[in-house]
Amino acid sequence: MSGVRLSRISKRFGDVTVIDQVSLDIEAGEFVVFLGPSGCGKSTILRMIAGLETVDDGEIHIGERRVDHLKPGERGVAMVFQNYALYPHMTVRDNLAFGLKNVGTDKQVISKRIDEAAQSLEITALLDRRPGQLSGGQRQRVAIARAIVKEPALFLFDEPLSNLDAALRGRTRLELAQLHQRLGATMVFVTHDQVEAMTLADRIVVLNECKIEQIGSPMEIYRRPATQFVATFVGSPRINLLPVTVNAGTDDKAAIALPNGEQLLTAIPMAKLPEGESFTVGIRPEHARIAEDGVGEVTGTAEVVERLGERCLIYLDLGNGHKLTAEDRGGSTVKAGDTCTVKVKSSRAHLFDSTGKGWHAEGE
Repeated sequence: MSGVRLSRISKRFGDVTVIDQVSLDIEAGEFVVFLGPSGCGKSTILRMIAGLETVDDGEIHIGERRVDHLKPGERGVAMVFQNYALYPHMTVRDNLAFGLKNVGTDKQVISKRIDEAAQSLEITALLDRRPGQLSGGQRQRVAIARAIVKEPALFLFDEPLSNLDAALRGRTRLELAQLHQRLGATMVFVTHDQVEAMTLADRIVVLNECKIEQIGSPMEIYRRPATQFVATFVGSPRINLLPVTVNAGTDDKAAIALPNGEQLLTAIPMAKLPEGESFTVGIRPEHARIAEDGVGEVTGTAEVVERLGERCLIYLDLGNGHKLTAEDRGGSTVKAGDTCTVKVKSSRAHLFDSTGKGWHAEGE
């Protein structure tokens, strides 16, 4: 089991810099997820660690070894791809054995590793089948088993669940989490799906425009987003954003004036906020609840009601181009066209300045 250290790594394609001076330490045994939109550089970093892309500047260490000058096969990593990359003419057993045979591993060792990996991933009954006889989920398990039998120092996953349907993605996420618990191995996982990141990661690395926006545990990322980008990218449904005017409130807490003129007291220290800035308030939908007694801070017209069973999401038009998503109980009677009043939990509000930097309540 080995950790990973990236020291100011950069990558350029011609005149275009796609990774610029990125540094990161991954602890041995940690499950780290690179999260971000398409084109942010997350897969490029993974491929640089694997040796599939060269490093133009900086260093990569796996454990105590510097590896950025080594060939992929010399780095002690195993990579699981989005497209499985299985040999169609070989059985599952032969696919799992192929890489080990190429490096001269003893036959008995190969057989033992295959049996253990197959049992762990419940694919023993599939060992004599070919990939074309397997479902997408089964092929993905075979690809993961092929990585396991190598007994690598590091597992790298490049969007391995994106080709699976929703139900299978959920089950495979659980299997990956259980696999990590059993193996205790260091794993780096790339995805654009925030649900995968939140449910799998010990730490999330949020990337945007080829740089790191924030590193933290899933709940740190969710509760204290460092930037407005992070706040909008993590969380479903998306966080509400409204322009506000900020004034000094009581107990040195910032008071905000919403677009409708309603005043709310946040839990954010006024003294920490930069002067002369324009601010945007961020309010998660679970902190904006439909007021059953009609007493609240925001009033709007319901445009869409999304019924999710245990809760309802109410998409409101506040007028003047402003929108707000609020929550209601699962048995909500709200329907499109209704006028609704929303109670806002202002102590959980976030503020973002004109640069996108986030400001939060202390201890939140």
